[in-house]
Amino acid sequence: MHLSRIHIYPLKSGAGIERQHALVEPRGLTDDRRWMIVDNDGRFITGRTVPGLVLLHAIPHPKGLLLKADGQPDLLVHPPNNSGPKRSVTVWGDQLTVPWVPTASAWLHRTLNTPAHLVTMPDEVLRPVDPDFAKANEIVSFADGFPLLLIGEASLADLNKRLDTPVTMAHFRPNLVITGCDPYAEDHWREIQIGDVRLSLVKRCARCIFTTVDPATGTRNASGEPLRTLKTYRRSEDGKVMFGQNALPRSVGTLCINDPITVLSSH
Repeated sequence: MHLSRIHIYPLKSGAGIERQHALVEPRGLTDDRRWMIVDNDGRFITGRTVPGLVLLHAIPHPKGLLLKADGQPDLLVHPPNNSGPKRSVTVWGDQLTVPWVPTASAWLHRTLNTPAHLVTMPDEVLRPVDPDFAKANEIVSFADGFPLLLIGEASLADLNKRLDTPVTMAHFRPNLVITGCDPYAEDHWREIQIGDVRLSLVKRCARCIFTTVDPATGTRNASGEPLRTLKTYRRSEDGKVMFGQNALPRSVGTLCINDPITVLSSH
């Protein structure tokens, strides 16, 4: 088994970027989901409610973050300093006070056709992982709940055999894609090592309507696929639809494409 793909999503729900290597930090991969869009009330905005957000490209830049979208001029935003404006924001059940970039609001409003504001997560802001799953006071970025998401290529291939129209891995927005194992083998792993980096796989990932958004078009599949098919065979005991594994870093280090994967423990 080996690591076949690495993805980061600098802006929560924005377009992904593929990497050949990436540094694993305590809150996830470097530059992954460190920026987020919120509404006027500070509530996070995602592709669940604004599907076109997946077409917004946010590219890490030496001077900050470069925003790109069709029909709009590029916008380079600079990270706000500690004395700059801040906003109280909500990510699921978490409330955080984080820096925001007022100069991006008009650009985002035009691009997404809804009031929107850009915020960022500096190193000093610590958002804890759900204590029901954290093991050592782990922290997470603006990701839904965990630092890393891992999916096997064989799992996607098995799903696509059941679909009339295949979907891509981008529909599921993983950070790490693996190859060389059976479909859903990742469901049973507890501890793995990729290269020199150790990870704990702590919870299968519950999937939602976001999986029905086509990352190439920014539109939702009217048939409800692939979520509709996943519901027929990937429901957990509590009725949630599972696909992929959420992971917590047990060490920091650099991951590279083709790094070998060793399963250290399973259940």
